[in-house]
Amino acid sequence: MTAGPKKMEILAPAGDGEALRAAVFSGAHAVYLGLKQFSARRTAGNFTPEELAGATAFCHARDVKVYVAVNTTLWPGELAAAADCVRAAAEAGADALIVQDLAAAALARRMAPGLLLHGSTQMSVHSPAGVRQLAAMGFSRVVLARELSLAEVRAIAQDSPIELEVFVHGALCMSVSGQCYMSAFLGGRSGNRGGCAGPCRLPFAADGSGAAHLSLKDLCAVASLPQLAGAGVASAKIEGRLRGPEYVAAAVHACGESLAGRPWDEALLQDVFSRSGFTNGYLAGRMDGSMFGVRTPEDTAASRAALPAVRGLYRRERQAVPVHFTAVCEAEGVKLTARDEAGNIAIVYGGETPLPAERDQRPAIQKALEKTGGTPFYAAEIRVEGEPGYLPGAVWNELRRAALEKLLQKREAPRPLTCAAPRLPAAAHHPCRAGLPLWARFEAWEQAPAEWLPRLEGFILPIAEAERVPAALRQKAVLELPRAEFGAMEAAVQKQIGATRGLGFQGYLAQNLAHFELAKGLPLYGGFGLNITNPLAAEEYRRLGLKALTVLPELPLAEMEALEPGIPTWALVYGHMPLMMTRACPLHNVTDCTRCEKQGVLTDRKRRKFPVRCGGGVRQIYNPVPLYMGERLGEVPADAGLALFTLETRAEAAKALELLAARAPWPGEFTRGLYYKPAP
Repeated sequence: MTAGPKKMEILAPAGDGEALRAAVFSGAHAVYLGLKQFSARRTAGNFTPEELAGATAFCHARDVKVYVAVNTTLWPGELAAAADCVRAAAEAGADALIVQDLAAAALARRMAPGLLLHGSTQMSVHSPAGVRQLAAMGFSRVVLARELSLAEVRAIAQDSPIELEVFVHGALCMSVSGQCYMSAFLGGRSGNRGGCAGPCRLPFAADGSGAAHLSLKDLCAVASLPQLAGAGVASAKIEGRLRGPEYVAAAVHACGESLAGRPWDEALLQDVFSRSGFTNGYLAGRMDGSMFGVRTPEDTAASRAALPAVRGLYRRERQAVPVHFTAVCEAEGVKLTARDEAGNIAIVYGGETPLPAERDQRPAIQKALEKTGGTPFYAAEIRVEGEPGYLPGAVWNELRRAALEKLLQKREAPRPLTCAAPRLPAAAHHPCRAGLPLWARFEAWEQAPAEWLPRLEGFILPIAEAERVPAALRQKAVLELPRAEFGAMEAAVQKQIGATRGLGFQGYLAQNLAHFELAKGLPLYGGFGLNITNPLAAEEYRRLGLKALTVLPELPLAEMEALEPGIPTWALVYGHMPLMMTRACPLHNVTDCTRCEKQGVLTDRKRRKFPVRCGGGVRQIYNPVPLYMGERLGEVPADAGLALFTLETRAEAAKALELLAARAPWPGEFTRGLYYKPAP
């Protein structure tokens, strides 16, 4: 007999202790939470190691799993503190660690191999190859990118070797998670480090022809839970570690009702929190202007009115843990045993001698032991052995209370995982190079100045441009693979790799974990899309096969000095940084896609112009001013400088290279990015 499909998990956010209790009491099967450090929701209440231990005990006593998010990028000086977080999760007996940075994954594997690894949505995994790559690296689950359609999720799930987790409710970022640098470059607060300032929620105008926002409505895919479960998704995730307990309880309850096939109150859920309503555009494959919305005063008023009605969902313990009672009745007294399905046993004895009974006492005993309200237990079985005499109901009530209290204490006992001391990389110092060699990345072949190609250390072009590169120059060319490969794009990229291998190119630029499977065995270089910020992550990527890597330009130069992975490092020294990579089009509200020229401009409230370019199934929103380090190249602790050309003409690219080579100042407005930002 084959087993039926596994029940879908409802996974709830727990930004603090009150939200955690609301999640558990309203029916969540698992919660995810963060410690005070390295949480992608840095401004949530979060938990100390001691609070984490208590929260885990509370949840495990109620058959609720606990996943700890250590899901930010880590700087070199933070690895020891990150190891402390791994230790705290292991000692608390947490069920899994949610990570973005491969350094956090490496620490967990070394220190606590019994701690399961879940790949955060910040890893930007959105394709079958990405999922298979995570599985090969020892992950047991991946949180898929939120931009996928139901058909794309189903295709990934079809042959997935690990569990899939999908967001079904809560806030939607405009950018593909893990690929947003807008807050970092515009406000100095990195979303990859849990400090997003939310600049995308501010007003933007498109081409001066009307209001267009980078702000999406909140996701609500609660109605799609049965289809997601049928597709093979293991966990339905609710976003909201910055939200209150009422929000958590309302979302968990709605998910439970949907999975059970019962009606749920979408209007109430919307009143609790929304941004001008909900969207399910990604899952439905309907990416249009209806996805956009902002939080209005009317939304706020509706929330104030709705919250009191929701509190009843988590006011009392949810009786979800089965308990088996056995009452052994003898002439001198009663022994009551309470046993759970994990094998925990609690035994209590009655202090009173039963009196002779005129009628059968079993129905009264059954009724007394069934009264488990106020506890997480329900009576799954009640057995009465022997010939029971008469005892007052208060005696049976006290026996039941004492037995369940002892059983709960046993279930709350710590279950720490084995944890070893961390093995951290030896301290290193990457020297600055006075004659920093230059690499250049071009958007298209016609953008590349022919006179500069022989003078560059090497150059990078999108793989779609491969056939335009003369054979004599291919040994200097690295072919860039797309940061996003939604739907059929992955198969197309795999075909392009097959068509170009053996043609003399230097290698391929990996921008996503999927590329390590798609280009396995071929020379690989790491792009900034991998978000590499510390020596342990760099070491992990070197083991995966990288011959060189690009340091994430969010990393200050003072921290960059510690990156010595044993392969060359590249640092961005020029370029209009892609601030966002989006699947939904920010120009859709004002542009007819059938007549669109695949480009446009967004204007913010300070009248800054943000170029938008469309291609490969995504849109890129670029910083209006370039990052530039020309006269300070000698301060960059890397093996080469990388000039990133995206919007420039060939003449503009040549001029930028000329200024870099001369170590000359930039003649217009520019930024140093975060290179000189002090450590927090």
